[in-house]
Amino acid sequence: TSFMGWSDTTFKGYPYLSQLAQRPEFRKMSEVIAREMTRKWIRVICTGETDKSDKIKQIESELVRLEVRERFREAAEMDGLYGRGQIYIDIKKPDNQLASEDSVELETILLMSPAKIKKDSLVGFNVIEPIWTYPAAYNADRPLRADYYKPHKWYVMGTTVHESRLMTFVSREVPDILKAAYNFGGLPLSQMAEPYVDNWIRTRNSVGDLIHSFSLSVLKTNMQGTLSGDGGADLFTRIDLMNRVRDNRGCFAIDKESEELAQINTPLSTLDSLQAQAQEHMASVSSIPLVFLLGITPQGLNASSEGEILVFETTIHSMQELLFRPNLKKVLDVVQLSLFGEIDNEITFEFVPLREMTEKEQAEIRKTDADTDSVLIGQGIITPNDALTRIASDKKSPYHGLEFNDDTDLEDDE
Repeated sequence: TSFMGWSDTTFKGYPYLSQLAQRPEFRKMSEVIAREMTRKWIRVICTGETDKSDKIKQIESELVRLEVRERFREAAEMDGLYGRGQIYIDIKKPDNQLASEDSVELETILLMSPAKIKKDSLVGFNVIEPIWTYPAAYNADRPLRADYYKPHKWYVMGTTVHESRLMTFVSREVPDILKAAYNFGGLPLSQMAEPYVDNWIRTRNSVGDLIHSFSLSVLKTNMQGTLSGDGGADLFTRIDLMNRVRDNRGCFAIDKESEELAQINTPLSTLDSLQAQAQEHMASVSSIPLVFLLGITPQGLNASSEGEILVFETTIHSMQELLFRPNLKKVLDVVQLSLFGEIDNEITFEFVPLREMTEKEQAEIRKTDADTDSVLIGQGIITPNDALTRIASDKKSPYHGLEFNDDTDLEDDE
């Protein structure tokens, strides 16, 4: 028997997950991860030696025009909230009609070929929420094939669409036996975090209740009449009077001989730690540092979130490679076909690092490099020309693009 129960480990369904998406604890987890995955975005580069800066500029402008960065952010958010995100590649057919208006065309494979994707045929990229799509056909009986439990086609509100026209984003795959139950999506981050969020809400409410009623007033008085069954009207009248004048601006009078007043206070010294632990559990399941998820900074002397932030940035880069790279390659191919009518395999992309060095750190690295060059030049391993060539070709160097004569010997004549 599972500790949590089988009902807590099955797919919750899109209507229920949509309700969770309205609660800040769940929504912020997916939003933070999606935002960080697209915060620095990508850099289009050329792996060859030929200068292709003009083509790269056109590609980058097209990516901005089509809002690819925003579409990928939305898809990553859908992956967190629902377990699956999808983007439809909106193109025109060779006859200049929208493919989305032709049900027969939608069922055909979208080949990465100029015969299929003509110049200026790319319309855009549209995010489709997973509640509107479900698999139409998939291989469920031949595990040796690469397409095992991978849908060939999808139904989009009843319209059949070939899988090549939909870019699917799933970061948390479930076992094959569960894929059909999860509508061929992954495990939603919201569903994973639900027990931790529920525990946090219960703890937060309990702490609030304790703070609201941490002090209990006890009136020791004559209760003989109430206990003998006369209705206790006098006792409740007495308690009502006590409650009306119990604050600091009232004066509460008691009978000197037969009454006594006492206070019972609940200790509150550890409530902040209990509440903080419940918050940290929410952050742990999402792998998001507290300063990102909740805006809470570490307390104490020399406390810092630097280590957690570095680990988080490494995690985000891994997720970019897992979730974005295959689909971004497809986007780049489609954009090139629409712009140039061909795919240049030397043009690719890299993810821009999330961490930026400060000016001081950059200066320290340049100083270290200069000291290294000085030693190597002094030992005759490299020449001053070699060092100058390096710093002139370094795009991050303040001397990038420095022009000099390659035939000039910078070494002093002996």
